[in-house]
Amino acid sequence: MTFVEGPVRVSVPATSANLGPGFDTLGLALDLRDRLEAEVVGTGLVVEVDGVGSGEVPLDERHLVVRAMREAFGLLGVQPPGLRLRCRNVIPHARGLGSSSAAIVGGVWLARELVAGGRLLVDDAGLLDLAARIEGHPDNVAPALLGGFVIAGCDDDGFWAVPSEVDPRIGAVVFVPPEPVSTEAARALLPAEVPHADAACNAGRAALLVAALAGRPEELWRATEDRLHQDHRRPAMPATLDLVAALRADRVPAVVSGAGPTVLAFTDTTDGLSARCPDGWTALPLPIDTRGAVAW
Repeated sequence: MTFVEGPVRVSVPATSANLGPGFDTLGLALDLRDRLEAEVVGTGLVVEVDGVGSGEVPLDERHLVVRAMREAFGLLGVQPPGLRLRCRNVIPHARGLGSSSAAIVGGVWLARELVAGGRLLVDDAGLLDLAARIEGHPDNVAPALLGGFVIAGCDDDGFWAVPSEVDPRIGAVVFVPPEPVSTEAARALLPAEVPHADAACNAGRAALLVAALAGRPEELWRATEDRLHQDHRRPAMPATLDLVAALRADRVPAVVSGAGPTVLAFTDTTDGLSARCPDGWTALPLPIDTRGAVAW
């Protein structure tokens, strides 16, 4: 088995998981992209990071992209003699916008492309399964790899993902706070059990959300109601839940993005919505990304 000559490059979109009622199952790709470049070299490991995370993330085998690449090389049955990796990051870290999933998807994608004939050995379904196993769940890695709106899960056959349509009228604005919240801290606040009525409500809202995104945007406000997880996270991100409540009180379909603390609001226009951004936060109007991970 041989490696390709020269660098390979991939760009991977940010993602928002859950989208309100679709806890651990629904995810959406957003047009905010990290760009990664990797090359097989004679020996050693060189990692360069520009942008978000520069001076903060490790530049050795602990780097998440490198760890994902090693897992993918293992699946392909080969390890390169040396690697050079460069990351140009714009996705905020620990904000609920899928930065870790972008790193994982970018890593496994790069590793496959660096192996001659890699796509014949591992198809996109295999790449998704590996990325989801590294991440632990598929709701972010699936849209990061495939683009668009994705319903994802896991059964006895492994991880799976089914893309679904998004009405072209629908866009999003994300409100990003200055301080991070770790996914682990946010998830630790969730109860072990929930009332049957809350579970039933979320099931109905998640089903409605699929229809709303596909062509009934007028239903997005009702479809994004959640009773399972968002309010439980309030101790870790009170300002986030306050903003969600304020927007929803004005019938804006707003949700906690992933594990937070970013807030995502669906919209068919950004007129006036960015003005709702709290002081010190950043408002980013973002189109829905339809491409997923692609070479650049």
